[in-house]
Amino acid sequence: MKKWLKAVILTYLTLLFFGSFLSVGLLWTGLLEKTLPFIADIKIFLYYFLAGSIGGSLRHLYMFCSHYMKDELTNYREWIMYIFYPIFATGAAVVAVTLVESGIFLIEFSAYGDTPYAPISLAFFVGFGFNRFLDRLSIASANLFKTKNRRNSRQKTS
Repeated sequence: MKKWLKAVILTYLTLLFFGSFLSVGLLWTGLLEKTLPFIADIKIFLYYFLAGSIGGSLRHLYMFCSHYMKDELTNYREWIMYIFYPIFATGAAVVAVTLVESGIFLIEFSAYGDTPYAPISLAFFVGFGFNRFLDRLSIASANLFKTKNRRNSRQKTS
């Protein structure tokens, strides 16, 4: 991988990581709501989104730096992972919290006053473990939408 591409990816991930923290601060203090009034309607989802962004960018910063230190950044196809996975992780974080809050997984967040610390924490973990979350989501989806014929054919072959 060329040095300029490494620098671009490192800058991008760093800006995404620290920018997400800065955005959470602006959201927390209410400065975003003063500037953009519609933010109040989606504030809670922005917390989940940004927590997923922090988790996803942290993981990929770690992976990028680990591979860089071991001089393992030789595959040009990997740069796509460093660019897009943190973005995908943000959406997956919002979806994960929404699925848990819907009750479909029979998991319930414990209440801690009015603060959504548990959902925000889950969003961070989903962002950080994006690949693992997708694997579990695939398994849950396959089990949820299994047809009767597939169950019978699997039982016969087992």
